[in-house]
Amino acid sequence: MKTNSVKVLFTAIGSFLSSILGILYVPVLLMVVCNLIDYITGLVAAKYRTDGGISSYKSMKGITKKVMMWLLVVVGAIIDQVLAYASATLGFAMPFTFLVVCIVAIWIICNEIISILENMLDIGVEIPGFLLPLVKNIKRQAEGVTGIEEDKEE
Repeated sequence: MKTNSVKVLFTAIGSFLSSILGILYVPVLLMVVCNLIDYITGLVAAKYRTDGGISSYKSMKGITKKVMMWLLVVVGAIIDQVLAYASATLGFAMPFTFLVVCIVAIWIICNEIISILENMLDIGVEIPGFLLPLVKNIKRQAEGVTGIEEDKEE
């Protein structure tokens, strides 16, 4: 009986979020899952790093960064809405919906996966050699869709 209640609750929450987010449901869900995994692996990896363990300052900085990522997705959605409004005002329909926000979410997901993989390497987990370059390539392709290149600070 308790298992069915949990299933009903998760189904109701998932359905509600899907109805609100529509096409954005999957990228936003993946982004949140990656945020959580990155945060957890970052906490575990902290004790393996030379700069010390976990501190409340670093932890709050990480949480703030995740919240700002979510706000970046909101900014992408706002840009998409402005583009849709402007195109409708000019009398033509955009052939896509929520393109900018999907690209932003994919870019963030790739950043999070790269960070997760780096955390795992710090912990000592062996990852397949092709995985990190593959994710970095997907990130470059997401950046290439816009024709804008990211500054290289790495």
